[in-house]
Amino acid sequence: MKMDTIDYAILRHLQKEGRISNADLAERVGLSASACHRRMRAMERAGIIAEYVAILNEQAFGGNSSVFVQVTLDNQRTENLDQFEAAVRNSPEVMECFLMTGEADYLLRVLVRDAADYERVHHKVLTRLPGVVRVVSNFAIRRVFRRTALPLEQS
Repeated sequence: MKMDTIDYAILRHLQKEGRISNADLAERVGLSASACHRRMRAMERAGIIAEYVAILNEQAFGGNSSVFVQVTLDNQRTENLDQFEAAVRNSPEVMECFLMTGEADYLLRVLVRDAADYERVHHKVLTRLPGVVRVVSNFAIRRVFRRTALPLEQS
């Protein structure tokens, strides 16, 4: 999909204020409400807008600590990677999972209440995932910042 300056403006506004009304968004980018809506729908169909979500306060739900976990598997055969990824998707404490280069195969961000809760996750979840031979954990002291908006520059 070819995008123009108005499309980029729509995306910048949506990333800052996802609940903005179509009428307000259209006014901010200088379009009619129907034209703005058509552009948004086209970006949704093209997969540029992947989804709309509410970002919840993790601490309000007991998620006080992020633990970054490096996981090494016994081998990197496709079927083993697939089994691990399927199993880790079913672990609600795992907030993010990345396949990595380097010493570890995966990097996970695990959200827990405290060290005791992480011990539970470590023993009952992480070490029982398919193919896991090594788990290295690092507790975050505090989040300095988090970005949810992509840096958008018109190409």
